Amino acid sequence: MIVRNKIYFLADVHLGSKSHDDSIETERKLCRWLDSVRDDAAVIFLMGDIFDYWYEYRYVVPKGFTRLLGKLGEMTDSGIEIHFFAGNHDLWLTDYLAKECGLILHFEPYLTELKGKKFILAHGDGLGDDSRSFHFLRKVFHSKFLRKCFSAIHPRWTIPLAHAWSNSSRESRGVVPYMGEEREHLVRFAKEKWREMPDINYFIFGHRHILLDLPIASQSHLIILGDWITLFSYAEFDGEDLQLKRFPR
Repeated sequence: MIVRNKIYFLADVHLGSKSHDDSIETERKLCRWLDSVRDDAAVIFLMGDIFDYWYEYRYVVPKGFTRLLGKLGEMTDSGIEIHFFAGNHDLWLTDYLAKECGLILHFEPYLTELKGKKFILAHGDGLGDDSRSFHFLRKVFHSKFLRKCFSAIHPRWTIPLAHAWSNSSRESRGVVPYMGEEREHLVRFAKEKWREMPDINYFIFGHRHILLDLPIASQSHLIILGDWITLFSYAEFDGEDLQLKRFPR
């Protein structure tokens, strides 16, 4: 008898990015990870930026990723609940992943209770960030009018442009090391939110590409999930303990 009693969290795979030596091999590895957890996974949370760029036109979706999409559909068909959070690289979702793969989509931070513990889950981009530049870009990326304009351009132009933007941004910035509690937006956000809701046990985010397990109160932790570019990391929760782990190379 299969006992599915664990909950898994994973973020920032960035499939299709030039940051990978071989993006298809990373996709294969992610599918192997999904196979490794499928027997005991009750719920899987994919916490954003699984794709380096994902844009759904009305009748067209990006080519590629067939291994992952097929695996996700196979697992949801078997009864495993899989949640997909829109990150800042794959936020242009409509209903394809829900209808074709059976995923539960999230576009905002998600408050939930799992095995008696309370969680706030989100990709993490923009949380605690009051900068004008972020809010300007957010308005641009979420504008329905600009999205219609973008959709009118042939994908042969928009997809290379999006990948070039993503890669140049990552190359110029790199992965910023942990900056300390006072300078990390997600730490500040979690502490402020905990003061409003002191019964939250876990804040779990992606986005930062670092591994972090930070106690912010006696019964509350902030978890940042790392990535699948260099760390190949994820979190596992069994109802008692939440652990950050790395999938074997």
